[in-house]
Amino acid sequence: MQVQTINVEIKKTLEILGVNLINDGTSTGSENFSNGEIIESISPVDGHLIAKVKSTSAADYEQVITTATEAFKIWRTVPAPKRGDIVRQFGNKLRQRKEALGKLVSYEMGKSYQEGLGEVQEMIDICDFAVGLSRQLHGLTMHSERPGHRMYEQYHPLGVVGVISAFNFPVAVWAWNVALAWVCGDVCVWKPSEKVPLCGVACQKIAAEVFAENNLPEGISSLINGDYKVGEFMSKDSRIPLISATGSIRMGKIVAKEVAGRLGKSLLELGGNNAIIVTPDADIKMTVVGAVFGAVGTAGQRCTSTRRLIIHESIYEKVKQALVDAYGQLRIGNPLDENNHVGPLIDKEAVNMYKAALNKVVEEGGSIIVQGGVLSGNDYQSGCYVKPAIAEAKPDFEIVQHETFAPILYLLKYSGDVENAIAIQNNVVQGLSSAIMTNNLREAERFLSVAGSDCGIANVNIGTSGAEIGGAFGGEKETGGGRESGSDAWKVYMRRQTNTINYTTELPLAQGIKFDL
Repeated sequence: MQVQTINVEIKKTLEILGVNLINDGTSTGSENFSNGEIIESISPVDGHLIAKVKSTSAADYEQVITTATEAFKIWRTVPAPKRGDIVRQFGNKLRQRKEALGKLVSYEMGKSYQEGLGEVQEMIDICDFAVGLSRQLHGLTMHSERPGHRMYEQYHPLGVVGVISAFNFPVAVWAWNVALAWVCGDVCVWKPSEKVPLCGVACQKIAAEVFAENNLPEGISSLINGDYKVGEFMSKDSRIPLISATGSIRMGKIVAKEVAGRLGKSLLELGGNNAIIVTPDADIKMTVVGAVFGAVGTAGQRCTSTRRLIIHESIYEKVKQALVDAYGQLRIGNPLDENNHVGPLIDKEAVNMYKAALNKVVEEGGSIIVQGGVLSGNDYQSGCYVKPAIAEAKPDFEIVQHETFAPILYLLKYSGDVENAIAIQNNVVQGLSSAIMTNNLREAERFLSVAGSDCGIANVNIGTSGAEIGGAFGGEKETGGGRESGSDAWKVYMRRQTNTINYTTELPLAQGIKFDL
């Protein structure tokens, strides 16, 4: 493929975000610092080269960690509400540049412009959440068994937090982590996916503005670019007490092993194989909307994308026909054109995995009822545009057990009561998001009960994707068990300390132990 020159509109977008290009197309912010290899950011939208970014060498990495460690000594002493005000300022800058950052997300990653804007809005929302949280980092007080003693618990910042993010949410997942980590008093070192490095550069530029305007050290927010080798620097580094990693199960197992080997902490958000159960009491119209968006949104490249639709046999044909009709209305094309529903996959490797999955389901005895395929022509010159496909399959097919990051929806049939559907849903190694479509209260409550969905997220009458920041986000089993964003997810970014204060002139021991001198 011949790489062409970036268009004027995107260059202007980068300038708005403070990402200026030098003569060879390298983004500013890396050329004066890094000695690493060149990473080319190529848009899946049109196959054009956007810019080049230098990756982080081992020597560069050492300087970054040293800078971050020194910044932590200052940042941790700033009162939490003051740290919250810094995050508020960051959120306001995101509001000012929402359209530009949303456009860059769409162009560099390939998701629709509306989804790009939505991702930036998630960043703004988590900043708002974190501002309030900065005045609520509370501990507990408890009664001591010893007279004249007081006990309490408090939380302190961990130190340097490492964030490894994936291409599919190139900015929001980083913001989920840093907004909470910053108000907790941590500093952050971020390695974005090498497939979307410019989104990382843009976010770092915005954050750096805020810290500079407040005369705070730049090491509170640090960016390192590169492939898995840079991630290895972080995973093995005992100076980073917490690694928050988002990506594949394979990647997560490697990170978890390395971090556990040095007794560090890891927050893992890994793969999903998400299902919607459709019972005889489901609203079919709602089901179709939820399933289609869940399956084709972000071209099926969300960890919460709907992969499996588990439909009761009594309404199976009706739901299937409604889905086929809905897929016939999908418009595939440039994601910056808001008339289109589906943009491209991230790269040719993703296209190959998509094709292999469709071949595999047929080999196992399934049938394709909405045909897939790779689109070609002037509007699809990147070679990354594919048709969303629907396949009829069985729950025990090997391909159905795996997550394919592409717009492929498997239809599975169940009979009997909802327990059978729940058993099918739970019979995969992933445990991120799940949903049931039903107007039957008993079915809904059964799905949410202790013997129901085994996922970290369980929804009723909405799809599997589209989580709000107020709730903790994450999954169970091989999804990793991590929790980010809302609720009490902030606690993972802090260390817990129990304190006992004796305000008497005596020194009684716990459990009534006598030790007289």
